[in-house]
This record gives sequence, C-alpha cells and structure tokens, in this order.
Amino acid sequence: MAKLSIDLKAGKVKKQSNMIVGIDLGTTHSLVAYIKDGTPLAVKGRQHKNTLVPSIVHFDEYNKIVVGDKAREKLISHPERTIYSVKRLMGKSFNDIRGIKEHLGYEIIDEDEERLVKVKVGNRFYTPVELSSEILKELKERMEKELDAVVSKAVITVPAYFNDTQRQATRDAGKLAGLDVLRIVNEPTAASLAYGVGLDKELEETVAVYDLGGGTFDISILEIRDGIFEVLSTHGDTFLGGDDFDRAIMEYWIKEYELENKGRNFISALRLLAEEAKKSFSTSSHFKGGIAGDTFELEKSVFEGLVEPIVERTLDSCKKALADAELKTDDINKVILVGGSTRTDLVKQQVAAFFGQPVYDDLNPDEVVALGAAVQADVLAGNQKDVLLLDVTPLSLGIETVGGLMDVIIPRNSKVPSRAGRNYTTSVDGQTNLKVSVFQGERDLVKDNRKLGEFILKGIPPMPAGIPKIVIHFIIDADGILKVKAMEERSGVRAEVEIRSQYGISEEEMALMLLESLKNAASDMKAKALLEAKIEAKTILLSADKFMKLNVAILTGEEMLKTRSLTDALAKTVEGDDKDAIENAMHELNTYTQPLAHRAMDHTISSAMKGKKI
Repeated sequence: MAKLSIDLKAGKVKKQSNMIVGIDLGTTHSLVAYIKDGTPLAVKGRQHKNTLVPSIVHFDEYNKIVVGDKAREKLISHPERTIYSVKRLMGKSFNDIRGIKEHLGYEIIDEDEERLVKVKVGNRFYTPVELSSEILKELKERMEKELDAVVSKAVITVPAYFNDTQRQATRDAGKLAGLDVLRIVNEPTAASLAYGVGLDKELEETVAVYDLGGGTFDISILEIRDGIFEVLSTHGDTFLGGDDFDRAIMEYWIKEYELENKGRNFISALRLLAEEAKKSFSTSSHFKGGIAGDTFELEKSVFEGLVEPIVERTLDSCKKALADAELKTDDINKVILVGGSTRTDLVKQQVAAFFGQPVYDDLNPDEVVALGAAVQADVLAGNQKDVLLLDVTPLSLGIETVGGLMDVIIPRNSKVPSRAGRNYTTSVDGQTNLKVSVFQGERDLVKDNRKLGEFILKGIPPMPAGIPKIVIHFIIDADGILKVKAMEERSGVRAEVEIRSQYGISEEEMALMLLESLKNAASDMKAKALLEAKIEAKTILLSADKFMKLNVAILTGEEMLKTRSLTDALAKTVEGDDKDAIENAMHELNTYTQPLAHRAMDHTISSAMKGKKI
C-alpha cells in the first residue's frame, strides 16, 4: 500500500516517493538530481530555467527565510543578513575559520576558539547545520515538485577532505531538512560515477578529478578496484576559483579605464560584467559590454594572459597531489573535469597538457557531481543489479555525553567492517572514573535512543577538568559485533566492552526509529541547542566568577559591578528556555570581559618578569 502525505498548503494528499535523490551541496551553488528512464537528470527550478540553486540564505527583518536567487539579490543591500559560503563553516571551530572571517560580510561569533562556529543574524544565532538545512529544504521542495510526491531519502556529496565532524554536520543538516541521508559520498567519487567509472567491476583505474568551482579548487587522485573508490591524495585551495578570473578582468579594466575612484555600486556592476565577459569566451574571441553609458572591451587572448597565473597555481596543486600519491602523470588513466570554471578553454588545454591526455568534459561540469550522486542513489535503490553494495550499519552508534546528548561515532549506513574513534576529556576536577554508555539510534538525546551497554574506565589519574585525553574507539567486525574501547592516553589506563546484540531489533522497529528521528529532527535540534547553550553558559559563569576572585586588585569597582551585572543576567537566562537569549547574554559578557582578561594576562606576565632580564 502506497504511503500518503498531506500537503497542508495545497490542501491535497501527496504520495510518498521511494525515489532516492542525489544532492550536491556546494559552496557556491547546490543541485538535486535523480535517475529518469535510466539516465541521471539534474532538476530545474521555477520556469524550468536553471538547475543551479545559489547556496545563499537571506533573513528579512521578520526572520522570514529566502534561499537561492532571491537571497543572492540581497547580498549587496543586506550583507549582514545574507549568509553565503556556509559549506566553509560546516563542522568548523572558531579557530579553524580565523583566516576567512574577513572574506565574509556577516557576523561570526568568535568567543571561544575551540567551539563550533555560530552565525549571528539580528538577535538570533544559527549554526551552519541549520543554514545548510534551509538550502536542502529548497532542493527537496524542487524535487517534490518535479515528482509530485514527497521525497525523504537522499545521497549527499562532500569534498574528499571533509573530516568526520564535517560529514556528521552534513548528515544533521539533511535530517533537519526532513531527509534520511543514506550515504555521504565524496565529490570526486560522484563525478567518476557520473562518467560510469567504477561501475565495471573488472576494471582497475586511477583517476584524477580536477574540480575548479566559483570559489574553491580541489584535485583528487582516486584508485578504483572492485568498484571500491579509495582517495589516494587530495590537494587544493579553498580560496581559488572562477571568482579570481572575474577579479582579474575587473582589475584590468579598473587600471585600463582609470576607474579607481568609482563607487561601490559601480564596482559591483563591473564585477558582474567581468563574469559575463569570462563566460562569453567559451563561444567568442572578443567581448564588448557597457555600464551606465561606459563601454568595456576585452580580447580572449588578453583574458587568457590574465588568468594563466591562476591556472598555473591549480597545476602546482596537481603536482603536489601526484607526489603525495607517489604517482606520475603516466599512471593516471582518466582526467575528469568538474566545476563551472573548467569551461574556460585555457583550463581544458593546460590540464590536458599537464596530464598528457584528453580530459573528460562531455557532461555539464556544474552538474556532474549531482548526477554522480544520483547514480549512487540508484545503486542504493537496487536498480543496478550488477553492482555489489557492502554491508552497512542500520542505525547510528554513539555514546552519551554531558547533558544526555548522543554523540555519534559510527553514523548509520557506514560500511562494515568499520572503525572510528573520537577524543574526550573529563568535565570535573579530579575525576578518576568515566562511565561510557553506548547507544544506538538517530535522535539527538540518548533518552530517545536504544541503550546497548556501558562500562566504566577506572583509575584515571586525578587532574583538572579538560586535561585527561580519553580516546574512545568503536570497532564493528565483519559479523556485525561491536567492540567499544576507551583509553586515557597520559596514563595508559584502558577498558573495553563487546556488544553482540546491537542489531537485535526488527525491521519495523528500525523503520519506526528512523521515522521518529526525521519527524522530530527540528524539535530534537532545538532541545540539543538549548542544552549545549546552558552547558556552555554554566562553564562561562564558573570562569567569570573565578576571574573576578583572582583579579580583584586590578579591576576597578565599576568593572566589577558591570561584570557582576552581566553574569547575573546570564545566570537568569540559563534558568529559562530561550536559547537565543542565553547566546546573547554570553556574547555580551564575553565582549565586555575580553579586554579585561587581556589586561589581567599582561599584568600577570609583567609581574612574573619583574626584576628579570631577557
């Protein structure tokens, strides 16, 4: 019997599709694709104009959200409320993005180097997961209009260099958008699949995937054996792409036409004209265009001279990737081009010359990753009988952390056998024992998941909270038996448990757990975010209290009163259930006390150095 879903807006019943879609969640643009009549097809949006959805989210003054082309229109007029390049922030701490903050027009909170990044819009705080989920919702809606059915299963691609935290963040974004993410697939693997590479089990190949997008460049070297893709090496530059081509044209025109004193709006229009010129050289050798009565011209040969140093930088990355893989250009069987900027003739020529062979560029380079994700989705759907799929874990496996949160160590649908580890520490000074509780399920709070077992790591040497280094490993063997190991690295203290019954639930129970996780994704994330904000706020309150006691001598009465007032305000918000109010109170306290902390540190250093010569 077909499942039905009620579309409350349209007032009609929608059928539930079994289609698994492929999604390319990109830095600049995102796409969704599926298999239609045996062929992968990227889905176009309204008026069937374009398959590309700009990866941009805009919040108006009432916090109403728009995504894509409409959001892009707000980049110049409302940069502080228009979020782009979210992918760069996924799974990143404040310290990770220190070097890119100045490239972004919106506010990123950077109070604690080790915590995951947040974006401030007005008085609200958003995680990259929440922002990415809005882009995924737009793609989901686009797919549902195409099929006239509800879509709930997807394969999502990520760069080959994404770590576990970034991959888990991508899964969480999918879940929040109402998608059961069956696989996270490397982008170069998806691009290869789009060209049919890896589908023939008899062929062994080494493939180079050259991916030059709007703002990023990646080169990946893959080895494919028995249909299994192994990334041998990856290299690139997260701030190199077609935008640099546009900038080179723009700077040339500014110098050539003496435009140094033109206003911001004119320069923005000039950048758009530069992009138009770049695109025109795919079919023409001369460009002529205008802005407000001014005419600008450019020859293709001049353009190629301007961008040749940029292309050369990508080839330097190719050399490094080959060196890391311990390969020569002769060892590469295929070179696949990905990303809209590879349409540039000079790029094709230089890459072909570097690898000494013609490049694969028959498919639309903007769409090739999404098309490959659709091929992988089709394999998962069981429509390609000759392709073998390895056994996978049916539900996520993880441990309970502070506040009753589920920290996933092995995500659902990971290949078996599998091994993954994560670092933890203690939360209380002098803690000598640590209880490790193992859970299975897709919800953010352990109380909603299934407990598999627990054990205690005893004999941790008493140290201040945060100093012990505890590594927890999950190992699943080929028979599906889970072994959990914990070790405190400084002392060598260890413990482990073996769990044999983690898959002892019925298909119906498993399906119900997955359904519940999707249905409650938004409320789960809200509860999780509130818990995390409260835990962070309590830590800050303890630190602030300690700071005031230690620095009575150097703080003025006014500074003590103001700090106490801000800590009281934070303590009051912690008692409530408004996450944004807690975040705002933390932000105000941290902003005020940061210069005081710097002054206290300078005082401590100067006191310690008094009377000493350097």
